[in-house]
Amino acid sequence: MLNFLNEWYLWIKMVHYLAFVSWMAGMFYLPRLFVYHTEHKDNKGFVEVVKIQEKKLYFYIQTPAMVVTVITGILMIVANVDLLKIGGYMHVKLTCALLLVFYHFQNYYYYKQLQNNNYQKSGKFFRAYNEVPTILFIIIAIMMIIKPF
Repeated sequence: MLNFLNEWYLWIKMVHYLAFVSWMAGMFYLPRLFVYHTEHKDNKGFVEVVKIQEKKLYFYIQTPAMVVTVITGILMIVANVDLLKIGGYMHVKLTCALLLVFYHFQNYYYYKQLQNNNYQKSGKFFRAYNEVPTILFIIIAIMMIIKPF
């Protein structure tokens, strides 16, 4: 299997990048939908449309993209274990990736609250919350391109 992974490594890496970009798009946009949801809670028709968008984004784009990102990431590490030995930047990247996975499931928690009209968070909270994946994305990009350590 290791030979197979090595032969297909660049393709796996490409799929990893594509899935990561798709996952991040969902991570950037879903909390923005939460902002719209909370700030327009009195407009029932609007909220119903936003609920549909939240559901489709989380279940049909964001979650499958996360799964593919994680699987391809694991495959790349299995194919090249030395990635874990070459520098601290990879450990920072993996820590940020784990935080993104946590954030992804935290999105589900807020999604369920909003779907059930049982939420306490404000639009202002979700505006700040929306910055978390941006910060993690910047750190990951720096680690993978600049490789500072």
